Amino acid sequence: QVHLVESGGGLVQAGGSLRLSCAASGRTFSSYTMGWFRQAPGKEREFVARIGKSGGSSYYTDSAKGRFAISGDNAKNMVYLQMNSLKPEDTAVYYCAASGSSFARTPAEYYYWGQGTQVTVSS
Repeated sequence: QVHLVESGGGLVQAGGSLRLSCAASGRTFSSYTMGWFRQAPGKEREFVARIGKSGGSSYYTDSAKGRFAISGDNAKNMVYLQMNSLKPEDTAVYYCAASGSSFARTPAEYYYWGQGTQVTVSS
């Protein structure tokens, strides 16, 4: 069992930055691929980024490439999402999730989820 808690969301102006954090407890963080998803009102939950087990290779959706960076700290069981050059269309609830699959990109592939943190980008 893995328990995930996100933090770091908030209100920011377009062009600004936020750093989301995800604290993991339970089974060791290094056993899972860790991902970030987001869900805007009226839309489906969408993949944003993932980082491989033990902080391995990362992968981003096209809209996140060049602006967002995912990282992990195995010693602290933490995953981060640094978001730069934020746009109003980035407004959503952001979720941290854990998967046993190395190449997981869909919500169905992730076993454990946090409660989400709201990110609002004003124009």
